[in-house]
Amino acid sequence: MLSKMKTTAAAVAVTSAFAVPASAELTGDLTIFLDTSNPAPRATMEAMIARFGEKHPDLAIETTVIDREAYKTQIRNFLTANAPDVATWYAANRMRPYVEAGLFEDVSDLYAEPEIAEALGSTKGALTIDDKQWGVAYTYYQWGVYYRKDIFAELGLSEPTTWEEEKANCTKIVASGRACYTIGTKYLWTAGGWFDYMNMRTNGFDFHMDLAAGNVSWEDDRVKQTFMNWKELIDMGGFIADHQTYSWQEALPFMVKGEAAAYLMGNFAVAPLREAGLTDDQLDFYQFPTINPDVALSEDAPTDTFHIPANAKNKEAAREFLRFATSAEEQTIINNGKNLGQLPVNAASSVDDDKFLQQGFKMLSTNSTGGVAQFWDRDAPAEMAKVSMEGFQEFMVKPGELDKILAKLERARGRIYK
Repeated sequence: MLSKMKTTAAAVAVTSAFAVPASAELTGDLTIFLDTSNPAPRATMEAMIARFGEKHPDLAIETTVIDREAYKTQIRNFLTANAPDVATWYAANRMRPYVEAGLFEDVSDLYAEPEIAEALGSTKGALTIDDKQWGVAYTYYQWGVYYRKDIFAELGLSEPTTWEEEKANCTKIVASGRACYTIGTKYLWTAGGWFDYMNMRTNGFDFHMDLAAGNVSWEDDRVKQTFMNWKELIDMGGFIADHQTYSWQEALPFMVKGEAAAYLMGNFAVAPLREAGLTDDQLDFYQFPTINPDVALSEDAPTDTFHIPANAKNKEAAREFLRFATSAEEQTIINNGKNLGQLPVNAASSVDDDKFLQQGFKMLSTNSTGGVAQFWDRDAPAEMAKVSMEGFQEFMVKPGELDKILAKLERARGRIYK
């Protein structure tokens, strides 16, 4: 293998040609641009590409790894001029500008193949715009309610599956002198997570995406119902006080000390909770419960993706790479604890023997038929995400000012979605 490294202020590039004595149908050049610049993801991707290269020795593969923040500023330029054959990016609204600009290839034909259609169902919605698919996912992780199992046992509570059960549990937790939920909204996005779940459980995935796209008024009665459901928890004292002064990490001790019983958060919260001393006998997880039984369950599962640029030169090899990267075997390898430590998107993959990854994989693969959202600050345009998450935080502090907050968000919608 020939390897050459080139370094600039914005990017780290690695060029590799893989050659193994064997026969293969794919020929020519395949260029791949990655934003996986941190050490573990970078090593994982390079190893996967090497395995693909071994299967196709007549294919010359060139891989460029770009710093993640620099990648965000460069992507439109390189998709427009001198596009690679494969590029990493993100799902849902984050890919929309490049889909609408004609810079991503329609890969709906891949989803018509039985293996992909059956295996990638949980993330298909996040890659769909205008009933077409524009890429494939290669990793994601779950959100849900992480809770103190020992506190639930002390109070005689079980994992809720309905909104009435959730509120009944919360009533008993508050009566015991604890908050139901810890949260730190200092940096706003955690309030965005609560809004995602309240709105998707009240109105469903499609409505949530329409709101993120600016197609629904913030003063719509259905949006108001989302906030009124949320207000029920706020009014009963369900959240810790002064949450707007804490980051998400600074809110962890409330759960560790038993002053709050649960945390709606991504799976990345498990490691610091364990490091703080909570054992797996004390810590458990459940899917956010049903509010409106007429809508299918949807989840927040931020998803990293591969796309074929519309201006790619070797689309045949690029499609084969997407098939390879999403295969059950590769998904098992790249997402294991030694590599990405996240969830495979292929329903036939194996998951590391970690109870939270196991629970998350089962939930996303079998019980999230409504769709997979990418989190509010990815699904909504950046300016709208900022303004609305400020509104979510304000609502959690001053729920009685809901009408004023929604009016402000509606004015922002009129300005931003021109």
